[in-house]
This record gives sequence, C-alpha cells and structure tokens, in this order.
Amino acid sequence: MNSWSDGFTASIHVTNRGTTAIDGWALAFTLPGGQTLTNGWNATYTGSSGPISARNVSYNATLAAGDSADIGFQATHTGNTATPDAFTLNGVSCATS
Repeated sequence: MNSWSDGFTASIHVTNRGTTAIDGWALAFTLPGGQTLTNGWNATYTGSSGPISARNVSYNATLAAGDSADIGFQATHTGNTATPDAFTLNGVSCATS
C-alpha cells in the first residue's frame, strides 16, 4: 500500500496454490469503513465501498497451478488506511501475507 493524505494505491498478488488450473476467478474482500475504490487495474471491479469483487480480465483468466496475477486499485480514505480482514477466491478463503 502507498498512501497519502486522502488516498492510496494497493497491490494484490493472487496465486493459485492448488494443483489444478483455475479458469476464471473472482477475488472478494471488504474495504474498511471510510475507504472508497476509485479505479483499478488488471481486474474488473464491482463495488466502490464495503464489499468489493475483483474478477479476472481476458488476459489473466486462467491461473495454472503455481501461477499468479498481479492486480491493484486506487482508493480514497477518510483517515482509515487499514487493510481488508479477509479475502476469498472463488468463494474459498485465502491465505494472506
């Protein structure tokens, strides 16, 4: 995360740690209060505050076992730059680091 007075950018590295390919993915998370997504890259975003869904775009739709996709977004904030508590990929809880 790179933050400034009333905004920030965030990068997310999505990795398929399974043994089979994922063909089409959706990453879901909830932005903390006071944060509003304004734009994003390498995914199609749904929602601007609270629950957010980031879906693959054509060029990163398939993630072979061990492959990853880097996505990100820009948002505004009202002082809260906390990170989301949890992420799910296609409805399955994700490990974060």
